[in-house]
Amino acid sequence: LDEMMPGGGFYKGSSILVSGSAGTGKSSVGALFLEAACRKGQRAMMFAYEESASQIIRNMRSIGIDLRSHVDSGLLRIHSSRPTLGGLEQHLVTMHELVEAHKPEVVLVDPISNLMDDLGDPELKPMLLRLVDHMKVSGITAMFTSLTSVGSTLLENSEVGISSLMDTWIVLRNVEHNGERNRILVILKSRGMQHSNQ
Repeated sequence: LDEMMPGGGFYKGSSILVSGSAGTGKSSVGALFLEAACRKGQRAMMFAYEESASQIIRNMRSIGIDLRSHVDSGLLRIHSSRPTLGGLEQHLVTMHELVEAHKPEVVLVDPISNLMDDLGDPELKPMLLRLVDHMKVSGITAMFTSLTSVGSTLLENSEVGISSLMDTWIVLRNVEHNGERNRILVILKSRGMQHSNQ
């Protein structure tokens, strides 16, 4: 990403969507985002909807990302909950409250697609827009991961319909060729900054 964004990364207060099918590395990209912020002394917050905090810390350690030290220092807070424990409105209220309490400079929601029981819900996009706007107004740089279906086209890769709300959209894909699987990272858009088309 550093090489693909020669301007120096994301703008402060921008929103980033990282989408891809299972196993493409969305959570790993999100963890690197948090770790990079904490290394700079910035406060960070993660909302996790797939794994517990201890599982996330263990799994990221296996690929060389140390989140434990940042949790212990108080810079990083991980809030883990099951999507089924409340509706989208309740999860958003909880996010607002915890963000106000911790005052992070960066936030990761991993994956936001787990909060969406009904993708056709007309209230979904306005509620997400309120969350994104709250982050922007607060100057928080926010990353959202989204699980997509294998074989979906790029235009369908944001199944939660939020790509239009995002400043940057990164798609991760697995490509198999001659019995070998390789990961591909594509920046579909990044408003207001130069980025690689490779």
